[in-house]
Amino acid sequence: MTTILVVDDEALIALALEAELMDAGYGVVTAANGRQGLERLAEAPRPDLVLTDMMMPVMGGAEMLAAMAADPALRGIPVIVLSSLPEAAIRARADSAAAILRKPYTAEEVLGTIARVLDGAGGAAT
Repeated sequence: MTTILVVDDEALIALALEAELMDAGYGVVTAANGRQGLERLAEAPRPDLVLTDMMMPVMGGAEMLAAMAADPALRGIPVIVLSSLPEAAIRARADSAAAILRKPYTAEEVLGTIARVLDGAGGAAT
């Protein structure tokens, strides 16, 4: 089963994403900030993809992506950024993201983007 890590400090967004992803057949792990996200990535089994917000307390999405890029064990995990920031601002801070979805987004947009990213990364969408 493909496992997705959802990193978002807004509990309602994280819960909604978790429900949609589980309904679509994905395993889901959640974290409330980038530091917790890195902790979840260190656990077994390691998630196959990360969905992250950009602006969070403790550690934001850009810092988490930088830490992932610096770690050879995490570098290959695709990341989709979910943010209300303009795309140019996201790319300037998180250019390693596999995809960007601007808030508000629909469940169909999220699921379609996940499928495209996993397909491009050689993974299978459930």
